[in-house]
Amino acid sequence: MSFIADLHVHSRYSRAVSKDMVPESLHRWAQLKGITVVGTGDFTHPAWFAELQDKLEPAEPGLYRLKPELAAPVDAEVPESCRADVRFLLTSEISSIYKRHGRTRKVHNLIFAPSFTAVAHVTDKLARIGNVQSDGRPILGLDSEALLRLTLERAPEALFVPAHAWTPHFSVFGANSGFDSLEECFGELTPHVKVIETGLSSDPAMNWRLSQLAGVTLISNSDAHSPSKLGREANVLNGDPSFDGIRGAFTSGDPNRFLGTIEFFPEEGKYHYDGHRNCQVRLSPEETRTHDTVCPECGKPVTLGVMHRTELLADHPVGYRAPNALPYWSLVPLVEIIAEVTGAGVTSKGVTERYHRLLGDLGNEFSILMTVPLPDIEAAGGRLLATSIQSMRAGKVTIAPGYDGEYGTVRLLTAEDRAAHSSQTSLF
Repeated sequence: MSFIADLHVHSRYSRAVSKDMVPESLHRWAQLKGITVVGTGDFTHPAWFAELQDKLEPAEPGLYRLKPELAAPVDAEVPESCRADVRFLLTSEISSIYKRHGRTRKVHNLIFAPSFTAVAHVTDKLARIGNVQSDGRPILGLDSEALLRLTLERAPEALFVPAHAWTPHFSVFGANSGFDSLEECFGELTPHVKVIETGLSSDPAMNWRLSQLAGVTLISNSDAHSPSKLGREANVLNGDPSFDGIRGAFTSGDPNRFLGTIEFFPEEGKYHYDGHRNCQVRLSPEETRTHDTVCPECGKPVTLGVMHRTELLADHPVGYRAPNALPYWSLVPLVEIIAEVTGAGVTSKGVTERYHRLLGDLGNEFSILMTVPLPDIEAAGGRLLATSIQSMRAGKVTIAPGYDGEYGTVRLLTAEDRAAHSSQTSLF
C-alpha cells in the first residue's frame, strides 16, 4: 500500500508553536490531510517525552498510535470521508550552534528513532551536554559531526537527517552559517548521511544540480508549527508502514518503496529569493549580484536565499535531472486555493467552513489536491475552484517569490479565468 508521511513537526514545547500541537490534534489533522505517519517532534523535551509515553501505545514495529480512549472522541469529530489509521514516529530536531573553521555555524538536524528506549539513550547523553528542557528544539553547542557520532553510538538504528538543508540561517548549506559540502560539515562520518530534507524554499530539481548529492535521498516535510500546517510538504512511500520500512525506503534507493515527495512550489518558501524584508526589497540572484549583495534601499547586506545559494554550489545546469530522480508533486494548500477563489483571508471563518465542507464531501485534502476528478470538485465547490486545482496540477501558477523570511504569494487564477466564470453560481 502507498501512504504519506510527514516526519518533521514541532510540539507545543517549542518556541513560536501553537498550543494545539498535541497528540490528539496531530491525530485529527493527519486524517484531515491524508497523512498516515506523522512525526512527534521534540522527543528530547522531558515533558513532551512523558506526554508521548502517556498518550501513545505501540502499533507496527517502531510506530505508535494514539490510545483508543483518546482517539475515539477525536475520531468522532473527523468526517467519515477522511477517517483513517494514523501512526506516530518518534522524531526530534536539534539546533547546533558551534565554531568550525573560524566561523560560527548554525545547523539543524533531525533524528528519527524507533523506540522510546532509543530516545532515552540519545536524550540522556544530550542532557549532559546542554539544556534540553528550555525548548522542544534544544539549542546545543554541539558540532553536527559530534551529534551524528553520538546518534550512531547511542541509537545506531536511528536515522539522522540534516533539516531544511538550504535555509539561510540554520542549515547545512545555509548561506549565513552553513557549509559548502556535506563532507565539510560531517567529516569522516559523511557516508552515514544518506538522507537530507530539502526544505520549503527548495525542490528536488534544485538539489539535482549538485553532483555531491547524487547518492543522497531527498525527503520533504512540513516543519509544522500548528496542526493546520501539516502536510505542506511530505513523502509518498509504498509498503507496510513501520520504522524499518520507512528508514529502508529512504536509504535503499528503491523507487518502488519511496515513490516521491509532495512539495511547496519553492518560490512560495520564505527564503527562495534574496532580499531585505525591512525595506521590502525582493531580488533575484542576478539582481543581487548587480547590487553587490547589498540592499539598494539602505545599503545593508541582503539575506541570500536558497536559489542564490544553490546556484553558487551547483555543478549541473538548470534543468538537469539526476539519474535516480524520483517524481515530485508541487501543491498549494487547499485553504490558500479557497481563499483565492473567494477573495477572503486564509484564516477567515468563511474559508475554514468551506474547507471542512469540502473535506466532508470529497475526502482528505491530499486526495482533493491530487486525485479527485475535476468534475467532482466542480460539483462540490464550483467551477472556479476546479479551474484553480486544474491549474495547480498542471503547474500553471504565478508566484511572487518569498524572501528574507516573507512567504511568497501564489496565484492560480487569471483575470480571464474569473471573467469566464463570472456568470457561474459559486457553490461557496
